[in-house]
Formats: sequence, C-alpha cells, structure tokens
Amino acid sequence: MISRDEMLNLANLSKLYLSEDEIEDAMKEMDGMIDFANQIKEMSPNSHETPNINGLSNALRDDEVIESYPQNKILENVNGGKDGYFYIKKYN
Repeated sequence: MISRDEMLNLANLSKLYLSEDEIEDAMKEMDGMIDFANQIKEMSPNSHETPNINGLSNALRDDEVIESYPQNKILENVNGGKDGYFYIKKYN
C-alpha cells in the first residue's frame, strides 16, 4: 500500500493540492492502479490472454497473409512517388 508520505510527495511533484479527504481517496485509487499494473506484469509475455476484469476479456485472431495492391499501382496516385515511397515535401 502506498504511504501517506508517498502520496503527498507524488501530489507535490504533480503540482496537485489534495485536501485531507482527497488524500485518502487518492491513496486508495493509487493502490488500485498499482495492483492492476502488477496483474499485467505477472502475465506471461507470450500469453495472448488479458485479465478477465468485469467479465471482459481479449480475443485475438491469427495473422493472415493476404494479397495486397501492387506498389506501383498505389504510387500511381502520387505521380510514381520517389524511390518506391510516398514523397512528402517538407514545409517550414
């Protein structure tokens, strides 16, 4: 749990003025954010699952390689581009 002194230091660094009531509320909210960050930290980096919070979860699909437009066809819209890329003039 975040201490009162840590919360006051964080508020000071953030240029926030907190009343006595707000300090306690902010400490509870900060603890919730830290707990959530720790949940994310504990997840396996290779996992595609997210924590099931409030009945919500993340569903991902497999990547598929699909046919795209040919580069020269796309670049026809910008007068051929430059060296195979879109050329954008630099404006000052």
